[in-house]
Amino acid sequence: MLRFLVAESEPPEARESRRESVGRSSGETYLDTLLSLAPGARCDRIKPADAGAGLPAGASLAGYDGVFLTGSPLHLYKETPKTRRTVEFMRAVFASGIPSFGSCAGLQVATVAAGGTVRPNVRGYEAGFARRITLTEHGRSHPLLAGRPAAYDAPAVHTDEVETLPEGALLLAGNRVTAVQAAEIRFDAGVFWGVQYHPELGLDEVAGALLRQTDSLLDAGLARSQGEVEAYADQVDALHREPRRRDLAWRLGLDEQVTNAAKRLTELRNFIEALGRERGARQR
Repeated sequence: MLRFLVAESEPPEARESRRESVGRSSGETYLDTLLSLAPGARCDRIKPADAGAGLPAGASLAGYDGVFLTGSPLHLYKETPKTRRTVEFMRAVFASGIPSFGSCAGLQVATVAAGGTVRPNVRGYEAGFARRITLTEHGRSHPLLAGRPAAYDAPAVHTDEVETLPEGALLLAGNRVTAVQAAEIRFDAGVFWGVQYHPELGLDEVAGALLRQTDSLLDAGLARSQGEVEAYADQVDALHREPRRRDLAWRLGLDEQVTNAAKRLTELRNFIEALGRERGARQR
């Protein structure tokens, strides 16, 4: 039985806002997604950004097969108690040698923990979906992206990005807006696979994220009114409910890499399969 640790770095106020919007925090979404991919796995959730947070009683990092870092509104280029606690946790994960995976802010946390840098997006707000993510030479042969085509779209909502990867990291994918869309980072005793986008999110949660960030979308010039944001989010949510609606997919410019849940979850499935292979090798 695989054992997973989900590290939810959303601060409490963001956690509650997300629950009000879509009914679950980022960590709770991860738990549901992981159990759908690995039925029977044992999953624990911790909140490393929170003061006084720690592992479950009696647990140690060595007892887990993999660690998962969620998205978060934390800005990793700002030194605050919350970012400091989160980065210190990630350094402990690297030191433990336990493989880890992260999406969006998870990639940024791992980058900073290993000596890289993060900054505000310089080419604009990537909201709703990251378009035409393209594999690098390393990405075309890396197991994290096995099954992805040469170019694909994915759910994404972020205002920050990786500026410089740590020394020795592998750039696996990027697009016109965000140069680092997927990467492998090796630091200390550990290895991290991460993406800037959100394979764990259903389209209902993408719609909820757009609505929560309406003011930011207006400020960025991506919409001219609250009504435009709501109309777009309604279409995304409708496609979640009816993923085979070709008219909605056409209007939104999406294909099966996003609308098909199995394809959308590619990176998480690949990481879990890699953990299973590693566990099997240890037991032989």
